[in-house]
Amino acid sequence: MQIDLQLPMTIDRIEYAQIKYGSLPYRREGNMYWIDFGDREFKEGSEHTLIVHYSGTPREAIRAPWDGGWVWAKDSLKRDWITVACQGLGASVWYPCKDYQADEPDNGASLAITVPDSLVAVGNGRLLKKTTGANKTNTWTWEVKNPINNYNIIPYIGHYVNWEEKIAGENGPLDASYWVLDYNLERSKTHFERDVKRMFACFENWFGPYPFYEDSYKMIETPHLGMEHQSAVAYGNQFRDGYLGSDLSGSGWGTKWDYIIVHETGHEWFANNVTTRDIADMWVHEGFTTYSEVLFVECNYGKTAADEYCQGLRANIENNGTIIGPYGVNHEGSGDMYFKGANLLHTIRQVINNDAKFKAILRGLNKEFYHKVTSSREVEDYIIKQSGKNLSKIFDQYLRNTQIPGLEYKLAAIPGNSSSFNLQFRWTNVIEGFNMPLKIVVNGKEQWISPTDKLQTIKLTGKMPSEILADRNFYVLVSNLQEQ
Repeated sequence: MQIDLQLPMTIDRIEYAQIKYGSLPYRREGNMYWIDFGDREFKEGSEHTLIVHYSGTPREAIRAPWDGGWVWAKDSLKRDWITVACQGLGASVWYPCKDYQADEPDNGASLAITVPDSLVAVGNGRLLKKTTGANKTNTWTWEVKNPINNYNIIPYIGHYVNWEEKIAGENGPLDASYWVLDYNLERSKTHFERDVKRMFACFENWFGPYPFYEDSYKMIETPHLGMEHQSAVAYGNQFRDGYLGSDLSGSGWGTKWDYIIVHETGHEWFANNVTTRDIADMWVHEGFTTYSEVLFVECNYGKTAADEYCQGLRANIENNGTIIGPYGVNHEGSGDMYFKGANLLHTIRQVINNDAKFKAILRGLNKEFYHKVTSSREVEDYIIKQSGKNLSKIFDQYLRNTQIPGLEYKLAAIPGNSSSFNLQFRWTNVIEGFNMPLKIVVNGKEQWISPTDKLQTIKLTGKMPSEILADRNFYVLVSNLQEQ
């Protein structure tokens, strides 16, 4: 059996409960340990208990949450403030586990955190008990009932206080609590009150019920920016609107709400509920969750505002690599998975051209893959089947290619006919077989066309315009051949 623990941490002893805690032999290979069970045979479905003793000083995060490791920080009063962030790097940076995203414990997990009695320790799920130990310590034991990613199991240690509320949800009242540094209590009440309830109303409408009612919902203040730790969302946006005060879309809509509250909670549906087996497919987590921001804007400020927000995110797209990374080597794709992923979904929404069906697909994904692991292909196939649209080449173009589809067109007068004109068009910079229909605007009127990589000609009525426009909700480029 393989178990993982990253250097400089080391395993000291492995006990096997089924032989009355006798030690098992093992050998190390880099960050992997191979445990030798000898000639023992195991029946499928049987349960076994290992107790792993390990020690060492875990890696410290230099730039959490992007690099990963323990965060040894101080609050503004110079008091200890400690947590972990380890997505990508892996949970084995601080505890022994099967460090594989698809390997989620079916029945949840518990976390016991022992700290000096001057500190508060918070974990995922619900507090089972708080016990007093020797040397002025307390042990806080937290438990989640639902499957959970290894990297989501996180301790938070600091001078925390908390407040609680009930959120009216589709599955009934949802227990919500907020753990913040003691001097931020009143500030947090004012700040969280505005966004959290309206966010849940929006997300449950579009995605379905919050996936972890049994484990409650928590938001915990952290010294790093944030992370989607299941049922215990890390929050470090300093009680500011936008992304640390900035609007990632440049549209003006991104500073009317707190980015970290919305984005990291969106991951409860896409990442924590719908989880990909391989981080090469991490766009399913980040693209859908970035699109949750678009839907939040739509719920609260209208469709036009949401369109402007999504379009504005394109300025961050670099097209420097494919969104989907190489499989089987623990390597994610391009950072474009966030903003390009969201714009892919917005483009597909336009192609489906039926918001009721699009919403049913988003809700259906969270039902079909409820508490499961999946892949990009399975998600794509589900969307294709439920939409009734041939979207496979669209997914391939945006996920597995770096070129932005380009529409080339040319306008031509028809001799002796001033009331009609010809429009020629084709796709360029596209993969073979790319067949996305496109909504264009001609003389202020919407018109659907079906370009291919071959030049087509259609006759349109009306006065010949100087240009045509593509619906900006499609992530494409448009060029007039007459101007080249």
